[in-house]
Amino acid sequence: MTDAQAADSALATVCADIAADGYSILPDVLPPPAVAALAGEALRRDRAGEFHAARVARGEQRAERGDIRCDRILWLDERTPASAERALWRALASLRAALNEACFLGLFAFEGHYALYPPGAFYRRHRDRFRDDDARVLSCVLYLNQGWGAADGGALRLHVSESAVRDILPLGGTLVCFLAEDFEHEVLPARRERLSVTGWFRRRE
Repeated sequence: MTDAQAADSALATVCADIAADGYSILPDVLPPPAVAALAGEALRRDRAGEFHAARVARGEQRAERGDIRCDRILWLDERTPASAERALWRALASLRAALNEACFLGLFAFEGHYALYPPGAFYRRHRDRFRDDDARVLSCVLYLNQGWGAADGGALRLHVSESAVRDILPLGGTLVCFLAEDFEHEVLPARRERLSVTGWFRRRE
């Protein structure tokens, strides 16, 4: 199978999963060198002081709440991508086009950020779509962690029904997508630094 055929197969898998179940978990979406480059770019910019404590809520209620989430983030800018980020934006563009064609989601743009969780950090159970804003359609997380094992913790716990969960380890290169309106989720505490690109495909407002 060529690289192009593998990419098309991966896109088809995500689309089929979203149509059937509302979520998809796909390993090795980007090759290891691309994942390592993204991780290096994020860590370089964190050391430069560009990351800041994440906040919750929106508008006047937006605030840091360490009892709810305790990661640091840096927003991505598609207009001025670092060289390490270009493969990511190409992959996201291909995914958006495939999902719109297969699932008719009306995805217009992607907004996202690097998310860095220090050891012990977490994010309590929540839903990504705001109550007064339905622009976020599909949540996406791409993990950038090398050599991650079950003992490292830090799983994404996806509440797939009222009585069932899926715990997804943040293995480098794994992409998790799910409908933002439908799934509550949380980040369990990790025993080592945990890094990802996290964001949302949005519909036109």
